[in-house]
Amino acid sequence: MSRTLQAPVTVAFDYTRSTGPVIGRFLTGLRDTTIVGGRLGDGRVAVPPPEYDPVTHQAVTEFVELPDTGTVTSWTWVSEPVAGQPFARPFAYALITIDGADTPWLHAVDVASPDDIETGMRVRARWAEERTGSVNDLVFEADSVGLDTNSLVPHESGSTSETAVTRIVTPVSLDYHYAASPEESSFFRGLAEGRILGQRCPKCLKVYVPPRGACPTDGVPTAEEIELSHVGTVTTFCVVNVPFLGQKIKPPYVSAYVLLDGADIALQHLILDIPADEVRMGMRVKAVWKPRDEWGTSIENISHFAPTDEPDADFDSYKHHL
Repeated sequence: MSRTLQAPVTVAFDYTRSTGPVIGRFLTGLRDTTIVGGRLGDGRVAVPPPEYDPVTHQAVTEFVELPDTGTVTSWTWVSEPVAGQPFARPFAYALITIDGADTPWLHAVDVASPDDIETGMRVRARWAEERTGSVNDLVFEADSVGLDTNSLVPHESGSTSETAVTRIVTPVSLDYHYAASPEESSFFRGLAEGRILGQRCPKCLKVYVPPRGACPTDGVPTAEEIELSHVGTVTTFCVVNVPFLGQKIKPPYVSAYVLLDGADIALQHLILDIPADEVRMGMRVKAVWKPRDEWGTSIENISHFAPTDEPDADFDSYKHHL
C-alpha cells in the first residue's frame, strides 16, 4: 500500500480590533516612548492598565506616566524561539515591575545567555526607531545606570492626542502538520496524474468525491475507486464581492459547488471565464487544469471550472444534491 501523504499547513489571518480608551491610552504611550499605567481603586498602579479594576470592577479612568525602567521579579529562558517572538535567537521572558508600578509586566529581555539575567536585575526599555503603538515597540535590556529614586514617583497622564491608537491589527497564525487518510492520499495522487477519483458505496451505490473511506449513510467501507468525468453541473454558488487579505482573484468572482458527472457529492471550486452575474444553477462546466509543469498533489492543479456552452442541466438531475 502506498504511504499516506503529509504536508505542513498554515492557517493565518489578520485580526483587527478597536483598542478602547484604556488599552488605546497604553498603546499610544508606547508609540510615544512612554509607559502608561492605570491607578486602581486601592491606589496601586497596574501596567498594563486593566479596563476594569479587578477588585471593585469599576472602570479604570485614572492614568499615570511611568519611567521606562524596572526590576525583574522572575524570568524564563527561551532557548528555541518560534515565529512571531521578539527575537530569532535565544532570549528571556521576564515579569518586570516598572518603577512606580505595583504589578509586573511580562516582556522580552535581550540578554545573551541565562547567566546574564537574574531576579532583581535592573532593566531599561530599548525603544524601536519606528513605533506603531504595539508591545513590540520596545524590548528590555540590562540597565547599567542603576536605580533613580526620582523615577519612582508617577505623574498623572494627560488626555490622549488626536492621533491616539484606536485600532490594532494582530496577525493570527496556526501551523500544523496534516496527514491525509489513505483515501485522500489516493485522491491527491490522482490529481497529480490529471485524474479526479472518487469511491463508491457498495450498498447505496453513491459515489463520493473526494473519497471518504466509508459511506456516511450506510457506515460501510467505500473501497471501489471510480474515475470521474471532468465535466459537471453547478448546483449552488456564491458571488464573492468582499476583498480580503491574501485574495488571489479580484472580486467579483464565483465559488460554486460542482456535481461532476457520475458523482453524488458536489465538489467546491471556482467558476471563471464568465461574468459573475451570468453564473447560474444548472450551468454545465468543465475543469480547467493548470499547465502540467505546475501540478502538485493538490486540488489547485485544477485552476477553475469554466462553462462548456452546453444547455443547462434539467433541475431534476441535480435537485437531490442541493
